[in-house]
Amino acid sequence: MFGPDDAFLNTLVKLLKRLPVYPMFGRGLTRLQPVDVEDVAEAIARGLQPTARNPATYELGGPRVYTFEELLKAVAERLGKTPILLSLPFPIWRSLARVAEMLPEPPLTRNQVELMEVDTVASAGMPGFAALGIAPKPIEHTLNQILARR
Repeated sequence: MFGPDDAFLNTLVKLLKRLPVYPMFGRGLTRLQPVDVEDVAEAIARGLQPTARNPATYELGGPRVYTFEELLKAVAERLGKTPILLSLPFPIWRSLARVAEMLPEPPLTRNQVELMEVDTVASAGMPGFAALGIAPKPIEHTLNQILARR
């Protein structure tokens, strides 16, 4: 999930602004479907309304599926940057996370690495935003808000 004050998109912006070389999880092929936190909140509110006829499980994903590499390039492009994207194998990330977790406020955890090893996209066969009458916002909408504040 992303939002104007999140730790995901804001961290990408901060690091892509500063780093000429950006380390990618694996080869950057993990598929992600970033979703706006406000859209998720609206979906929860609509799903819990007493007028909801049939209880259901919803899979909520943003309007676009990215590979991690595509997402990094999209954010970098908005920033006017062209970083070198460096592929780092997952075993290296797991080792880095193990060490980072010893810090009081770890910048990386093994759970985060595990999440980046699997695709995180909504299933086509499950109801999602459309079933709730919601058009999810693209990540670029929030990215523009973040950049306007800087």
